[in-house]
Amino acid sequence: MDKSKVLGLRTTIYKVGDIEKAKNWYANVFKIEPYFDQPFYVGFNIGGYELGLQPEETPSTDKTESVVTYWGVDDIQCVYNNFIKAGATEYEKPYNVGGDLMTATVKDPWGNIIGFIYNPEFKLK
Repeated sequence: MDKSKVLGLRTTIYKVGDIEKAKNWYANVFKIEPYFDQPFYVGFNIGGYELGLQPEETPSTDKTESVVTYWGVDDIQCVYNNFIKAGATEYEKPYNVGGDLMTATVKDPWGNIIGFIYNPEFKLK
């Protein structure tokens, strides 16, 4: 069988109304500075995956809920609490979705949903 031509996830982009404030907020909650910082795009390397910020032409906190990116974590309650303390709003509290798997979601100050997942079974290939 041929190997998939799809290499895996690379980048998640959040649209924000104030890219400077968002850059500082994301640097604080993820505890990392951006590797790319321009007025049109800010990029962070989060554990080998890209989190990108792009300015919105018409800022809105009413964002789509049809796609959620889940960032892997070891302690979901701790990460969830830290994001809430930093100004995120509760969306879905940490809960068990089967076996040892736990998920949670928050909304950033610009209305984007940020997901967290604890999944001890998932391993990068």
